[in-house]
Amino acid sequence: MPAATSPGTPGPADDSADDVVTVTAAVERFLASLHTATTRDSYAKTLTHLASLAGDRPVAGLAPEDYAAVMNRWTSAAAATWNRHLSALVSFTTWAQRQDLLATNLARRLRRRTPARRGDRAIPATQLEALFTDDRHALRERLLWRMLYETAARAEEILSLNVEDLDTEFRRARVTSMGGTMEYVHWATATARLLPRLLNGRTSGPLFLADRRAPTSGPGAPSAADICPITGRGRLSYPRAEHLFKTASAELDPHRQGWTLHQLRHSALTHDPAARRRGSR
Repeated sequence: MPAATSPGTPGPADDSADDVVTVTAAVERFLASLHTATTRDSYAKTLTHLASLAGDRPVAGLAPEDYAAVMNRWTSAAAATWNRHLSALVSFTTWAQRQDLLATNLARRLRRRTPARRGDRAIPATQLEALFTDDRHALRERLLWRMLYETAARAEEILSLNVEDLDTEFRRARVTSMGGTMEYVHWATATARLLPRLLNGRTSGPLFLADRRAPTSGPGAPSAADICPITGRGRLSYPRAEHLFKTASAELDPHRQGWTLHQLRHSALTHDPAARRRGSR
């Protein structure tokens, strides 16, 4: 027969309330279990948002819709950012399942995103403008970068231009497309202002010239069409132009790696709808 208890004497403890772990408590325990500070700080940005949405609820009561609500905050973010926050939710879920706090994978409806290749990333227009107007860079480079951006043409097409291909009156040039057909690319005011300075009276030969005179004989000698008849300098090569752009842009690139000539075209196609129409050939 159970022993009687007098008034004011505690009876048997009720452990049911202690078995309920709230989202806030679980997040705190999970973050405390992480030994790497950088990982803990990164995951905290995601899981703090989860706690703000469902902190007082039991972990067992979470649903996939709660995870979706958390990730909605980063719907418009870059793929790498989205994936980082999703990884935090997945790690928390795995830990909670091992602790018997969750029975299912609540992140199962969410998918990782494929990051854009670095070479396909558009360069912010403000940074491009800073690069284009920096007088520390040579006139040849600034004109090449401007022309690539304003025409949305491929670097090979612009580097292959001869002075004879230019129609300065109508701000256009004749290029050979990838399909082998002759087409026109058009530029804007900034290119039009720089172009006469680079030409400096030249009426024939490659538009963009190398720094040195071209060899006249031997295996490295270019064809006559790739040599300026006035200066004797050869045509500027793609690898050299790429190197100069990457070196110049490294100062503005957050990764300090510098950008590529392909990114100039991709940036034009991204920033300007008219450029997208020009570049769709």
